[in-house]
Amino acid sequence: MPELPEVEALSAFLRQRLTGRVIAEVRPVAISALKTYDPPVTALVGRVVGAVGRRGKFLDVEVGGLHLVVHLARAGWLRWRDSLPVEPPRPGGRNPLALRVRLEGEGGFDLTEAGTKKGLAVYVVGDPGEVPGVARLGPDPLEVGFEEFAALVRGDRRRIKGVLRDQSVLAGVGNAYSDEVLHAARMSPYKVASSLTEEEAARLYEALGGTLREAVERSRGLAAGELKAEKKLGLRVHGRTGQPCPVCGDTVREVSFADSSLQYCPTCQTGGKVLADRRLSRLLK
Repeated sequence: MPELPEVEALSAFLRQRLTGRVIAEVRPVAISALKTYDPPVTALVGRVVGAVGRRGKFLDVEVGGLHLVVHLARAGWLRWRDSLPVEPPRPGGRNPLALRVRLEGEGGFDLTEAGTKKGLAVYVVGDPGEVPGVARLGPDPLEVGFEEFAALVRGDRRRIKGVLRDQSVLAGVGNAYSDEVLHAARMSPYKVASSLTEEEAARLYEALGGTLREAVERSRGLAAGELKAEKKLGLRVHGRTGQPCPVCGDTVREVSFADSSLQYCPTCQTGGKVLADRRLSRLLK
């Protein structure tokens, strides 16, 4: 799933290519991706693109007073095309295309989504706050101060992994970067947030900002098509089960859940303790 660093890089990529351009056509292909109908997506046609930004994991493209807001979900992506096909795309089948935006002159982009679980969401609104997911967002991790961060985290009785992923607490951190932040902070994903000491909260805060800023810098200037590969290369523990930890050399372990998994280093994060794999535990009962 694209998270804060990738969406930040996508917004910068689009800003360079969309600002000042006129929308010539917006063609929805997967109707399930459209979450608003008034105004229709066709209301964007003929309008000039202004600001392009990010709100958590949401892309926000301002178009002549309206906002095209996109959430890429787990398997969605944006593909820039310098030249779009003349013939209209065909819906249905295995076509991953969800929405096509054509600009006057040449070029545009496709929103695509792989797999059968469709979660990509496209909104056209007068104010981004009209999008439910945007309205509930917590502060941006790159902008939140330590005092606010500490109050948010230490006031929560859930495990810290879940708190970091909660978009109403912090906007933009998902499964991958929460693993990375906790590894950088040398903290167990199972630690209860409300039990954090002042020193632990400060360590987590520094790891959060440092990890995300480093990822944003690595992605800066990259084309949209290169961002996924860059993300994988930059990850230290997430998605690296069975590989050596780059800090201590211990084996990176995994805990699996119904629809996701987390990765961690026992030596760096849990005092050498191997956390029980929930999926395996159920099988052994």
